[in-house]
This record gives sequence, C-alpha cells and structure tokens, in this order.
Amino acid sequence: MRICDSAVTVVITGMAILLFLGFFAANLPFISKRLLLVLPMKGGKHIGWNFLELFVLYFIVGGVSLLLEGQLAPRHSQNWEFYAITACLFLVFAFPGFTYRYLWRKR
Repeated sequence: MRICDSAVTVVITGMAILLFLGFFAANLPFISKRLLLVLPMKGGKHIGWNFLELFVLYFIVGGVSLLLEGQLAPRHSQNWEFYAITACLFLVFAFPGFTYRYLWRKR
C-alpha cells in the first residue's frame, strides 16, 4: 500500500513541475528582450520573434515531458488531438506575458 502511495505522489509532483515549467517557458519570450535568452536584438524584439521562441520552447517543454513520462511509466502514443490541446494550453499559459509586454502600457 505504501509503494502505491509514494508512486502516486511522484506522478503528481512530476505533473506539477511540468505545468510550472510550461507556464514559465511560455512567458519567457515576452519577458526577455533577447532572442532565445542569449542574443541581444538591436531596436527591440519583433512580435514574430516572440512567437518563434514560443514555438521552440513548446517543443523543448514537450521533450522534457517525454523524458519525464519515460522515467515514470511506459510512453503512450499520442494522436494529433493531444498535440493540438497542449499547443492551445501553452498559448493560454503565454497570455500573462503577452499581456504584460504588449497590452499593459505604462503611463
């Protein structure tokens, strides 16, 4: 019984870490003024660069999630619906950063 409880705790902790990582990664492009957090941009970063970074970070977080899933249980195959939902969730996670960068104007 104790082994089952500890396994459930590990899975729940892994999911919480993954959700936090996804939220943090989705907001990074809008917080940083550097391209991929490394390269400085002259004259600021265009919104297209932000969405390109968001696209790249989506796949990085997806790779981390595959690694975590492989460590905890056998990997399940996913259909296109799974990826569509996770991409939409990643965009929803990015909304606070987008709002801060483009919609919340300082006066």
